[in-house]
Amino acid sequence: MTRTEHIRLMAEYNEWMNAKLCEAARRLPDQELAADKKAFFGSILGTLNHLIVGDTIWLNRFATHPANYPSLAVVQSLPMPTSLNQLVFADIRSLSEHRTLLDQTIIKWADSIADQDLDFILSYSNMKNVPAKRNFYSLIVSFFNHQTHHRGQATTLLTQAGIDVGVTDLLMIIPDETVA
Repeated sequence: MTRTEHIRLMAEYNEWMNAKLCEAARRLPDQELAADKKAFFGSILGTLNHLIVGDTIWLNRFATHPANYPSLAVVQSLPMPTSLNQLVFADIRSLSEHRTLLDQTIIKWADSIADQDLDFILSYSNMKNVPAKRNFYSLIVSFFNHQTHHRGQATTLLTQAGIDVGVTDLLMIIPDETVA
């Protein structure tokens, strides 16, 4: 599997898992979703909002790549989050709609990445305005790892609330290449 194929696989996994999480979260009342569970971002809703915040920030950074990815234009038109714990959406319905938009954007963007784009050193500043220069491919890997990390937290919180998210393993979407 090439690096670009791996990125596309991770984008597909991201979309699949986010849909599962949003569907599971919609089974709980709004009060339960917003209840402070002492997680990194407080509640289930806080955790799902953090994923939107993180994705928005990173996709805007990725949009500065010289490849000038047209698929990221939609993200550049969105308001930029001001903090990592910002509650962008107060209910699961509007969050889910926006999550779908972001995931479709990520899929289109992943499909447009060329192998030669991946060795670029991307310059950006973090939320505290600290400058950084890092390998683009490594940043993309970190982007997907961040999502997986916090989705694991959300899955735990949903499970504790009595909601079964179902199978979450990346293995479920890796193509079986068994020759019959």
